Amino acid sequence: MASTFGVLFRIATFGESHGGGVGVVVDGCPPRLPISAEEIQFELDRRRPGQSHLVTQRKEADTVEILSGVQDGLTLGTPIAMLVRNEDARSRDYEEMREKYRPSHADFTYDEKYGIRAWSGGGRASARETIGRVAAGAIAQKLLRERFGVEIVGWVEKVYHDLATVDPLTVTRADVEATPVRCPDPVAASVMIATIEAIRKQGNSVGGVVGCVARGVPAGWGEPVFDKLEADIAKAVMSLPACKGFEIGSGFAGTELTGIEHNDAYRADDERRVTTPTNRSGGIQGGISNGMPILLRAAFKPTATVMVEQETVTAARENTTLKGRGRHDACVLPRAVPMVEAMVALVLADHALRQQAIRT
Repeated sequence: MASTFGVLFRIATFGESHGGGVGVVVDGCPPRLPISAEEIQFELDRRRPGQSHLVTQRKEADTVEILSGVQDGLTLGTPIAMLVRNEDARSRDYEEMREKYRPSHADFTYDEKYGIRAWSGGGRASARETIGRVAAGAIAQKLLRERFGVEIVGWVEKVYHDLATVDPLTVTRADVEATPVRCPDPVAASVMIATIEAIRKQGNSVGGVVGCVARGVPAGWGEPVFDKLEADIAKAVMSLPACKGFEIGSGFAGTELTGIEHNDAYRADDERRVTTPTNRSGGIQGGISNGMPILLRAAFKPTATVMVEQETVTAARENTTLKGRGRHDACVLPRAVPMVEAMVALVLADHALRQQAIRT
């Protein structure tokens, strides 16, 4: 099972939703980086269930335990192992799913691949797997801020049909955290909250779009062919549960422009720093960062578990029906923001170290 990611800054996540716990091993983090359990916990708290009435009410503290790789508040350069124990799993809510496949979940496909699956809670297909990613992403973000001056901010840009207006050049983490839906546009946020609440009462779900910006990335990060920076970011973000779409810069809207309209002209300032007055490339050209902010968007589907009867089949391939049970997100977007930030950070940290290796 492919549970590892990265080249120089590498992670391996482990654990199932209803197992003893979930976590991550980070290998390749440079030594003497200041990091604390509190900094990692801050990011995990943004991801955890039960943080507001808009998300699943599974009661998990998601308290991180750093098992290795950190001493006296500094990384040692050795593997960093982190564990979060599961405390509020209710496997009885999934008893019916032992024999029935949930529509649009990974139950059927996992069975087809492995001939066995963790039916309680979805196992590795559960969003609880992302705990390890977010914990590792907290370290990657600290590395990027401390040693490279890079800042990453994500936000909810769209929920269902409700679209926000956000300036990626000025949006701050404080703006994003000001509302429980993590939308920095307060007017749009209130509409989004009402939409999610109405959908939840119907036993239904909705999806949407997360926007993200990485500011301060210097020119030169990325590889020119198979490990293009946008390709690695796309793979990272698209590996998140429920993510079904990705675009960078102008994305699909760029297909409606001509080359003259789409091109980003170069300009040099008095200090010979090169910039572009527009940023339709999203900060990446030829697979390599050009020094402009990296802009991306990720589309997340509606949560698969809904509280209405749906057609499905049993493991014996007999037609039946299934109604969702348990505690689930009516919209994954608020909790997806720190997940997207973490995956972008993991890619950028890896490419920062790769670039450093060839230019020193």
